[in-house]
Amino acid sequence: MAKFEKMLVALFICVVVLVGNIVQVDGNFSKSMYLTWGVQHASIMGEDLHLVLDTTSGSAAKSKRSFLFGSIEMLIKLIPGNAAGIVTAYYLSSTGSQHDEIDFEFLGNITGQPYTVNTNIYTQGKGNKEQQFYLWFDPAADFHNYTIHWNPTQIVWYVDGLPIRVFQNYENHGVAYPNKHGMRVYSSLWNADDWATRGGLVKTDWRGAPFIASFHHFRARACKWNGAVSINHCASNVPANWWISPLYKQLSYSEKGQLNWVRKNYMIYDYCADSKRFNGQLPPECSKTQL
Repeated sequence: MAKFEKMLVALFICVVVLVGNIVQVDGNFSKSMYLTWGVQHASIMGEDLHLVLDTTSGSAAKSKRSFLFGSIEMLIKLIPGNAAGIVTAYYLSSTGSQHDEIDFEFLGNITGQPYTVNTNIYTQGKGNKEQQFYLWFDPAADFHNYTIHWNPTQIVWYVDGLPIRVFQNYENHGVAYPNKHGMRVYSSLWNADDWATRGGLVKTDWRGAPFIASFHHFRARACKWNGAVSINHCASNVPANWWISPLYKQLSYSEKGQLNWVRKNYMIYDYCADSKRFNGQLPPECSKTQL
């Protein structure tokens, strides 16, 4: 009997440890993130983050915690009017030369021309996996939801609940996948007129400064990173790790239809279609399904 009781205690402790790694941060930037640069003009107040770019500097913020797997979302309202040369970024990243990263970047354009949404993923310090899209709405007219869903099986980029990109885990086929490093959430606003708009041909018009990008309702339903022990804890098949459930292992039938609609009508660049860039040797994941 004593042996059985010890087993129950051990099981209880294990469950407590696993559940303790789950954290939800819902709707309050001031408790969840802090400014890292441009603090003289950027601001965090309650549920709102305002990043500012002027001739002195841009600005940025990052989360107080790192995460491994889960769902990260923000409502973002981009710079209206002439935003050529300016990048608004929202991404997850670890640190170091072998860092992992999952990107949303919004590349500004001149008045009347659409923003470009640049998505990318870095694994073990290597990126070059860009897919770019136009949006089917004006992202500067109102707030829109941008979500990164990340689990051991796949990464999905969502815009207002519609999937625009999927990156599947093909680690068993030699394709690196971000599953061993906790990542913080970052937001930044900065001048990139050497490349952001038409390859750098269109420069930032500073007469429109200060430029302001607004963020609202930061929400992280994700597994808290507590070091190497989290690699197994956050990927364990337990009820608390809701992102592990079969429901999230692949897109639903309707989501696949939405993804195909976005790709057909709004995708403007896919690294997997750019064989010239890779000298005819496309990355190995390009021959795999990404649905």
